[in-house]
Amino acid sequence: MDVSGLGSVYESQLKSMSQTASADALKNKISNSEDASDEELMEVCKEFEAYFMEQVYKEMLKTVPKEENDNSMLTDYFTEQAISSLTKESVDNNNGVGLAQTLFEQMRRNSKI
Repeated sequence: MDVSGLGSVYESQLKSMSQTASADALKNKISNSEDASDEELMEVCKEFEAYFMEQVYKEMLKTVPKEENDNSMLTDYFTEQAISSLTKESVDNNNGVGLAQTLFEQMRRNSKI
C-alpha cells in the first residue's frame, strides 16, 4: 500500500475546508447586512476584498514552478500566512484595489431602494 501522497491529499483537504469556512463566514455577514451600520458594512466589504485578493494571489502562486524537493508543508503554511497577512494589511492600510469601496457603495445604494 503506497501512502506517499497521503500527506498532500490531507493538506489539500484542510486547505479546502479552511477556504469554505472563510467563504461561509463572509456569506453570513453579507446576508445579515440589511441592519448593519456603515462601519460594519465597510468592514465586511474589506474582509471580502482581502479574501478575494488572497485567492487571486494563491492562484498566481500556482503558476510559479516549484523545485522538485520543495514539498514542505511548513513552507506552504508560512506562504499562506504571509499572503493572508499582506492582503489584510493592504486592504486595511492602503485601501486595497478599491473593490471594498465599490461593493460598499453598491450595497448601500441597493439597500435604500
